[in-house]
Amino acid sequence: MLRISKLTDYATVILAVLAEQPERVQTATSLAEQTRIAAPTVSKLLKQLQRASLVTSTRGLHGGYQLARPATQISAAAILDALEGPVTLTDCAAGQGHCGIEETCRVGRVWQRLNLAIRRSLYEVSLAQLAGIDTQVRLPTLEREVKVASQSAAAARSSS
Repeated sequence: MLRISKLTDYATVILAVLAEQPERVQTATSLAEQTRIAAPTVSKLLKQLQRASLVTSTRGLHGGYQLARPATQISAAAILDALEGPVTLTDCAAGQGHCGIEETCRVGRVWQRLNLAIRRSLYEVSLAQLAGIDTQVRLPTLEREVKVASQSAAAARSSS
């Protein structure tokens, strides 16, 4: 199952709070209070996000953090890459030379294509959309497919 880590989820929550008031510089303590995420975790994540150039920090009495660029210009892919590294479904999806059987493998190219499709989808979703600020883009077909898949999985679990 593909799943993001709890820290990546927390980082997205922090970024969403920053996106709500992009002109406001916010301290790690303030962000911890607003998100109810432990202050040491918030500080750790903000440092990672700063290293990835997703947030900027200002020192001093009125210092804190804010987004490095507009929320519409920060993709879900950029957030995942900052916290977890590039998304790769299989070793071969990371590029040539990462798998010992790539020369004889018949399924590698398909996994690479699927990996590319997932990355493309992640690039299409912005922090503004994740934060609920930009709700213009809807993916009704995808939402329907996810709902049907969830219902099918639930039915399969209940019948076994």
